[in-house]
Amino acid sequence: MKNVNKVILLGNVGQNPEIKELEGKIKVAHFSLATNETYKNNNGELQVNTYWHKIIGWRNLADIIEKYVFKGSLVYIEGKLRTRNYEDKQGIKQYVTEIIADDIIILDESKKI
Repeated sequence: MKNVNKVILLGNVGQNPEIKELEGKIKVAHFSLATNETYKNNNGELQVNTYWHKIIGWRNLADIIEKYVFKGSLVYIEGKLRTRNYEDKQGIKQYVTEIIADDIIILDESKKI
């Protein structure tokens, strides 16, 4: 049986994407995406939990993100989950979970491509 690593998110961009060009003119885009979970608590009051996701787009997808994705944009993203670790300045191992985007659809009417 095959394994599956697939993430689907629909949310709003938290800040303008950060675009970097690496060796060999390979572009990478980084931005945060907010998704909301809405439910009623035991008292019947509406509650909203906001979750923040780190999104990364490479190469051609980074070009699209650079041109059309901005703070507040409503976007649909398909990708895969990746967890990596690194040592911070104090030598403490840190872990970060990211979404490596495979596809993005801009849902803002004024920004559709």
